[in-house]
Amino acid sequence: MKFLIKATVTFCSVLVPLLMVHHSATASEFVGVRQITAPSKERGSDLAVTIWYPADAGGKSVTLGESVFFMGTDAMLDAPISQGKYPLILLSHGAGLGGTPQAVSWIATPLAKQGFIVAAPLHPGNTGADRSAAETMKLWLRPADVSATLDAVEKQSLFNMHIDSSKVGVLGLSMGGNTALALAGARIDPVRLANYCDTDALNPSLCSWVRQSHVDLHAMDMRLAGRNNEDKRIKFAMTIDPAPVDVFQANTFSTISIPVAIVNLGQPKSIPQTALASGVAKIIPKGNYSTIEDASHYSMFGECKPDAAEKAKSEDIDDPICSDGGGQPRLDVHTQLVKMAIAFFGQALKTAR
Repeated sequence: MKFLIKATVTFCSVLVPLLMVHHSATASEFVGVRQITAPSKERGSDLAVTIWYPADAGGKSVTLGESVFFMGTDAMLDAPISQGKYPLILLSHGAGLGGTPQAVSWIATPLAKQGFIVAAPLHPGNTGADRSAAETMKLWLRPADVSATLDAVEKQSLFNMHIDSSKVGVLGLSMGGNTALALAGARIDPVRLANYCDTDALNPSLCSWVRQSHVDLHAMDMRLAGRNNEDKRIKFAMTIDPAPVDVFQANTFSTISIPVAIVNLGQPKSIPQTALASGVAKIIPKGNYSTIEDASHYSMFGECKPDAAEKAKSEDIDDPICSDGGGQPRLDVHTQLVKMAIAFFGQALKTAR
């Protein structure tokens, strides 16, 4: 998703004491990373899955998420996993330039360092050379990717003895935020989704791409679009700029039984309607809403390299991918989001403090 959301920091008051006292007894000096596959009956193929985890010394040093535009994050490939049982966070990436698990390693790696196992599937059709407007708009397929990932991780001999299956959460960024809400129990409204790109009012950049790709949402088979994608194994959800948030059946938010933390990036009056989720948080019985106002939707991308903005212009990328909408550096925004995630997941999944 590619709309600009300008932003300053507003933390929920409930977070402040959590952030001040946080210290995980299972924090690790090293972060390991491995690649596995997850069989997907719905996709008819295996999903590529990246897993970050608390590790002991060993493995091969790698940098994940680095590109011509963005800095990467270091981890240790195939390092031995540290002894113990850990909560599991299922991570759903966004689309576009942020459309890979590695692209969100900036948040996955520090979560693993703090004692979480993080598993992220690559959503087919949403990324790189596999990027397709038609597949991207089939939002109802993404939650099944995450559930298939959970199935695979629980069966993996390397991880199944180290995962506490009673402590599973989901974290979604941008379109991944839409996915996380669906896994929590929200259901897509097929009519709203079909009408989504009738004009550019909701998401000019995305809908322009949809039209240029000759995709007619009204002609798309949406018989499964409104299905229930809730995964009851998931006990907590966190979403950052969930988009599109305005294609759900509004009455289904009130039926969500798990706690849901929603974070918007930007000042309230500047957040596009398709990502603004303050109203949604009020409907969810155990909803929690926060904002980081000195940020933008692009703050969910990696830290920009010095010449990234100029390089993007030279490659005809119109979106301000290095703009954070305020005065603070992107690294500071990332630090705030990581602290919020550690606090939210730590409280909801009751990790040791």
